[in-house]
Amino acid sequence: MRRPTARPNRIDQVIPSIVERDAVSHHTLEAQRVLRSLGFVSEIYCANMGPEMAGRVHPIADLPIEPDGRQWVLYQASIGSPAAEAFAAHPGPKLLDYHNITPVELVERWMPSLGEEVRLGREQLAALAPEVFLGLGDSAYNAAELDAWGYEQTAVSMLMVDHTNFDVPPDPRLREALEAAKVGGGADWLFVGQMLPHKAHHDVIMAFAAYREAYDQDARLHLVGRDSCPAYALGVRKLVGALGLGEAVDVAGSVSAPELAALYEASDVYVCCSDHEGFCAPLLESMHHGLPIVAYAAGAVPETVGPAGVVLPSKEPALVAAAARRVLLDPDLRAALVDAGRERAAGFSAERARHDFAAAITQALHQVEPN
Repeated sequence: MRRPTARPNRIDQVIPSIVERDAVSHHTLEAQRVLRSLGFVSEIYCANMGPEMAGRVHPIADLPIEPDGRQWVLYQASIGSPAAEAFAAHPGPKLLDYHNITPVELVERWMPSLGEEVRLGREQLAALAPEVFLGLGDSAYNAAELDAWGYEQTAVSMLMVDHTNFDVPPDPRLREALEAAKVGGGADWLFVGQMLPHKAHHDVIMAFAAYREAYDQDARLHLVGRDSCPAYALGVRKLVGALGLGEAVDVAGSVSAPELAALYEASDVYVCCSDHEGFCAPLLESMHHGLPIVAYAAGAVPETVGPAGVVLPSKEPALVAAAARRVLLDPDLRAALVDAGRERAAGFSAERARHDFAAAITQALHQVEPN
């Protein structure tokens, strides 16, 4: 491991891919702002960039090498990529910010190409451990994985979440349609997440089917998120049809910020059955909107939710359905969850997240060894 022997003049970031409306990309852009506010030159270098990022970031091939250890490099790790190789080859002192990488067994059956990427990513993370003098995780769960890989020093620095959409006015036409549907009765369930197998939309659907059969035949389910895995998305739609839920389940795909705001406003419970989460930003949106949560205790979900939801040890459909029913019928529990959620969401403010990251960089600066 190359320990820093001098305070850097610049701290540059390396990231596999950077695009608009992506949590890790937003975190990286915010990190650049914090680094610059601390007085460092800081640029972002990537293997792939979205068209909207032209002029804001640079190709990985342009990553400079400054002499005398005055340039540190920070890797934003979330997938396998050649960017990790460029980071490893750089001679400067290294930091790493880990956003978690989905275990391969959760995705490769449905999307072999993604399976290869996540397998490579976890192999790269293990190989980088001896090179990195400080590893950051945006949850304690993520930091613990770095510890298990042998990272010598780790710390938790919360995800810098994009709050710009939290208070967007709801789409009036969708809000009117959702309100009209409620006139006939029935509760509205909501889940937000990319259509990927580890997000387990199928388990939400199975729990929802159990809920309708046992408690509320007029209930509706809204599934929001882009089709990132076509085979899995097709399987989800086939499951909806096989269960006879075509009129009750809205597989909405990707929606606009105002449309999402309308869905949060109209829904009665947020249900998450995901098999793996390193943080799970939609949980914060739910808490901010006063939507009580029922969630399976996978990955960092219990850490993110805290006391703001009913967190379950199993996602057996009848258990999830019963938990949702209790949240919907028990006014004291519901009020307690809503209050705890709003308080917890406020604790993940942009200001606190930036302060966390700045404190982590300050901790790194304390590692400088005198010549």
